[in-house]
Amino acid sequence: MAGDAPSSLPVQLVEQPRLLKLKESFIAKFGSAPKFYVRAPGRVNLIGEHIDYCGYAVLPMAIEQDILIAVEPVNNDVVQLANTNSLYLDFSTSVNDIQINKTKPQWHNYFLCGLKGIQEHFGLNNPTGMNCLLDGTIPPSSGLSSSSALVCCAGLVTLRANGKTLSKVELAEICTKSERYIGTEGGGMDQSISFLAEEGTAKLIEFSPLRATDVRLPSGAAFVIANSCVEMNKAATSHYNIRVMECRLATKLLSKSKGLDWKKMLRLQDVQAKLGVSLEEMLTIVEEVLHPEPYSTEEICKCLGISLEDLRSQILSQNTQDVSTFKLHQRAKHVYSEAARVLEFKKICNEAPANAIQLLGELMNQSYISCREMYECSCPELDRLVDICLQFGAVGSRLTGAGWGGCTVSMVPTDKLNTFLKNVKKAYYQNDVQRLALENNSLFATKPGRGALVFVEA
Repeated sequence: MAGDAPSSLPVQLVEQPRLLKLKESFIAKFGSAPKFYVRAPGRVNLIGEHIDYCGYAVLPMAIEQDILIAVEPVNNDVVQLANTNSLYLDFSTSVNDIQINKTKPQWHNYFLCGLKGIQEHFGLNNPTGMNCLLDGTIPPSSGLSSSSALVCCAGLVTLRANGKTLSKVELAEICTKSERYIGTEGGGMDQSISFLAEEGTAKLIEFSPLRATDVRLPSGAAFVIANSCVEMNKAATSHYNIRVMECRLATKLLSKSKGLDWKKMLRLQDVQAKLGVSLEEMLTIVEEVLHPEPYSTEEICKCLGISLEDLRSQILSQNTQDVSTFKLHQRAKHVYSEAARVLEFKKICNEAPANAIQLLGELMNQSYISCREMYECSCPELDRLVDICLQFGAVGSRLTGAGWGGCTVSMVPTDKLNTFLKNVKKAYYQNDVQRLALENNSLFATKPGRGALVFVEA
């Protein structure tokens, strides 16, 4: 049952070498032992890119790679954060004075997002201080949700340290909101799967209200993640938030053209719901209403009958104030067609026809073309990597996560998996020193893993 709280598991540390090592490092660092450990997984989105913040369902699964934090609540108001990776510097602050710096998305700011979200939810006047040591295995800025996993992990750490409880759904909703403190206008997929994932099944995640449905993947295929080794940080670049605004502006223009109360409409899904039409019909409306040429801010203001001042203060986010042109037709077209592909993907998994693997692969390929052409969130390295994956036996391959770098996910028939891995390794990683250095964590088959939980030493 997903409505319950995250599990708390007693473990024998001798049987858990990673936890044992983390405990030893913690003692060396803080001079005392952790009281509990919290783990939150990264995720791979199989299909449904850039549509969660438009209100549409997505289809991710949790991966084995995760964020693991050892925690000791302390009797003062100081949070001390340390990382087993020396590239990430120690940080400490008072729990009563949380400052999140949006200009530089450093690792500790993601922890502070989760901490602040829980504090504000409960109105904690006197939250406990903590010593925390973090160990992460999700490659950073790779489109596998290392940052959201850290926010979720920090939220669960703070919840447990302060003796509070919440359901997985409530935690996911709080962590989705609180990641916006760092300036990312995300839609909630990453936090939801981090809490709601279950071993052995992908999930269809739907929003408003948040719910997760099991999606059984076909047994004859493996999903392989390949990292382009181009880093992309959503909070550090404007690409992502510009797309969120383009979808918001498309929502306003479509609503106004159909005589809806456009000021109240925020997401493309709202337009479909209000008009009561199918996704296919929405695509026709997009063709009728929005032109493919980019819209200037002046044209948008004219269409909506508002001033530039109103546009900036009432519609655009802080970090998209200076953008002068927006592509609305292409973005809306991607969102409505991708939303339909997600539902089709789930339907094929449920019905399991004989050619399911072929059909799912085709949907992944269509999704990728739409991401590349309509949403323009690919990059040359991702394009090359997708080509290589398809060339060596993937039935479907696409970028996963926000794009502009990060990872691809490919669906590969199980009997071709080993030769596929060998050939992709040779073609993409072996001739490049930088990629070769990262290659061990960059190319792997993955199975649906479980969601966030707490470990206590038995």
